[in-house]
Amino acid sequence: MDDQETQALLATLLEQERTLQFNRFSNEDALQLGLQMIAAVRGRGKAAAVSIVRCGQQLFQHAMAGTTPDNAEWIRRKENVVLRFGHSSYYMGVHCRSIGTTFEAHTGLGPTDFMAHGGCFPIILAGTGIVGTMTASGLPQEEDHAIVTDAVRAHLREARG
Repeated sequence: MDDQETQALLATLLEQERTLQFNRFSNEDALQLGLQMIAAVRGRGKAAAVSIVRCGQQLFQHAMAGTTPDNAEWIRRKENVVLRFGHSSYYMGVHCRSIGTTFEAHTGLGPTDFMAHGGCFPIILAGTGIVGTMTASGLPQEEDHAIVTDAVRAHLREARG
């Protein structure tokens, strides 16, 4: 990916964070989003683990057949990135590469607890800020990210009528 493509991707990722925001986020929203994400992964003929957490409470979690306990660790480490930096885990990884470094070198945070790899997106309440995370793990990072953001986009479109 050249510099122009990287900058365009970063702009897209920031635009997603700006526009994919909720007016409210209920347990039922989490259930519907989680099921949408699982259906999207199944539609690709693949397997992933999915997690949705609001204010520290696990609202949805599912590990599809074909995933391993390692996927739960990837989810935890991606969530830590979003909660620490306020951006999607994909954005943080691309941003660090765009400035010629790694996430670990840029932040001083190791891969035991932090992984700036695509798949975790913040749950953002408009006018409030980040209240949780939605994460997919098991696909290439671009696909993990797309599974989450596509589900949010469809859910918000349906909610807004």
